[in-house]
Amino acid sequence: MILICTGRNVLLPGIPSPVPATLTIDLSTGKIIEIVDSYQTTIPQSNESVRWIDAGDKIVLPGLVDAHVHLNEPGRTDWEGFRTGTKAAVSGGVTTVVDMPLNSIPPTTTVEHLRLKRDAALEQCHSDVAFWGGVIPGNQGDLKPLLAAGIKGFKCFLIESGVDEFPCVSAQDLELSMSELQNTSTVLLFHAELGLAGSPEDASNVTSYSTFLDSRPQKLETDAISLITTLQKRYPALRCHIVHLSASSALPLIRAARSAGLNLTVETCFHYLCLSATEIPDGHPEFKCCPPVREAANQELLWNGLLEGLIDCVVSDHSPCVAELKKLDEGDIMGAWGGISTLGLGLSLLWTEGQRRGVTIAQIIQWTSLNSAEHAGLGHLKGQLKVGLDGDFIIWDPDAEFTVTSDSLNFKNKISPYVGMTLRGRVEKTYLRGSLVYDMAAHGQSDYPVGHLL
Repeated sequence: MILICTGRNVLLPGIPSPVPATLTIDLSTGKIIEIVDSYQTTIPQSNESVRWIDAGDKIVLPGLVDAHVHLNEPGRTDWEGFRTGTKAAVSGGVTTVVDMPLNSIPPTTTVEHLRLKRDAALEQCHSDVAFWGGVIPGNQGDLKPLLAAGIKGFKCFLIESGVDEFPCVSAQDLELSMSELQNTSTVLLFHAELGLAGSPEDASNVTSYSTFLDSRPQKLETDAISLITTLQKRYPALRCHIVHLSASSALPLIRAARSAGLNLTVETCFHYLCLSATEIPDGHPEFKCCPPVREAANQELLWNGLLEGLIDCVVSDHSPCVAELKKLDEGDIMGAWGGISTLGLGLSLLWTEGQRRGVTIAQIIQWTSLNSAEHAGLGHLKGQLKVGLDGDFIIWDPDAEFTVTSDSLNFKNKISPYVGMTLRGRVEKTYLRGSLVYDMAAHGQSDYPVGHLL
């Protein structure tokens, strides 16, 4: 059986705007087997059974790849889980997520821990799921076995992570790990804050967002990136990646590193591009994340870095927790868990904010699909509508507007700073390898999870 999707606005590789095209997907393999550069109004003759989709004037886009998601299973499944997290993902057109090594218990720092995580994920995933491993003190001997077991790369923290089972690493730990990984094709991801979170002068005002912002200054990020680029000079073959960049003051360091030929890539997050500290009310811990959302001027510089190409990817860093840890009733920003929940909203957020800057849908897909797929080692499967790649695509209405409500959120703990915001652009349907996994008109996802573990 084959699936044929035709439309007047299909985003194909290397073309700056959508064009008429028709995709054919072999449903036995899930692969795109043909692309014709025209919109077809009649079902073509075929010896095989055909499922026919006419997207009309709606936009057909490749499925998004979110390379920074915390699904937290096993161990903290009350925070999130594979079933709920991937349901939320496909509702926003994300067909592949890459799960972080924390905050599950145990963290993904050994092959046995990876096996436990994969076992927990079986027959639960509505999107495809790949896995990052973790670098912690003393696990250098586990890194190559994890690579052999299918890990896409490794994450470490240069500051305390917030969970005891995933401690931060020292410069000496990094030397040992980078030496172990330098002749592999993997990537080392850094939570790039170095040092201790500060104690602001007015630390008694725990409900003030400015108190929290002052405790995580940009210097923590620039110091971390300075250390990373210094180490890279000793291990030039190993790609290093900065996760969730929030400090625009680090952009000159990144520019200099790229000019010097260092193998450095960078991501930022939807919240750093779409929220600003000046608009965050006191007493609202749902806006807390680490590193923090900063001022509007910083946000503008991050957009400039993205448009310049200094920042490669935009991801969610979906990092939920249970309501009690968010301390919503107390309004205690300083004491609350740091993490923003975004799965299902990213494309709409970036389109809404990007339109004010003349950003095209092709640019957004480059940042959220093509580049993130390449970053996670999935470019041979994902990120483009191209013959030979997986038939992951979405049908998207760029003009639809909707207001985010708690009930409309599809992740487990329905806490998000975006509740109440009006966004533009909405996913109508999501297909994974040609199978329908989300249909807005039918109020949700397929009952049977068809996602693969990559």
